[in-house]
Amino acid sequence: MAVYVYAVARGDHPCRLDGLTGIGSGEPPVRVVESAGLRAVVSDVEEEVRPRRRDIAAHQAVLDRLLADGTPLPLRFGYTAPDDDSVRRVLDERAATYLDALAGVQGCAEYNIKAGQEQSVLLRSILDASPRASSLNDEILSGHTDPRLPLELGQLVAAEVEARRSTASTELIRALAPMARAYVVHPPTGEDFLNLSLLIPRDGEDTFLDAHAGLARETGEGVRTRVAGPLPPYSFVP
Repeated sequence: MAVYVYAVARGDHPCRLDGLTGIGSGEPPVRVVESAGLRAVVSDVEEEVRPRRRDIAAHQAVLDRLLADGTPLPLRFGYTAPDDDSVRRVLDERAATYLDALAGVQGCAEYNIKAGQEQSVLLRSILDASPRASSLNDEILSGHTDPRLPLELGQLVAAEVEARRSTASTELIRALAPMARAYVVHPPTGEDFLNLSLLIPRDGEDTFLDAHAGLARETGEGVRTRVAGPLPPYSFVP
């Protein structure tokens, strides 16, 4: 029978899994496979793994339980192995890599910061700060039909948006990164201009959250930041 793998932990992690059920229609118990000083947290799975709401919640519940007692290396949703022996072979073959990675994240949790800016507020700020942009906008609104005017305004605004977002991202990273053991900048999506994951020591979480709250009050007009965490360190798994 195939096994679904949730995470890899150090051999001394308590892995308190009582009461947890794994993914799949049978809600199998979650258990541990051990080898090479490591513990893989798994459950049996019979059907094809799909990202159903109940299964995603079960996956996250296992990782949250593990994170409460020590930092594991989380696997992305959907990872399966043919059987327990296959899991042990992977633990044996990658023992040095896993142990190094676990040492790197020990005592930490991941926090994710996303930052975006309201487009209407940003555009108004640019028009207020740039005489040329304001002049072009006024000419367009007054009825001028020269096609070069909106083209120039669009290029000017786009360049200013990029410059402002780059500056804001740099300032946020500069302020928060020193509190992290490591950080990763991901490609932002949607209207966000920053997607930042930080590996924060558990004994420094309050200081980090206070710093973020202060930055959220001080960021530029229309800028909003959101924080998620503590999370398993997905961004720091080799």
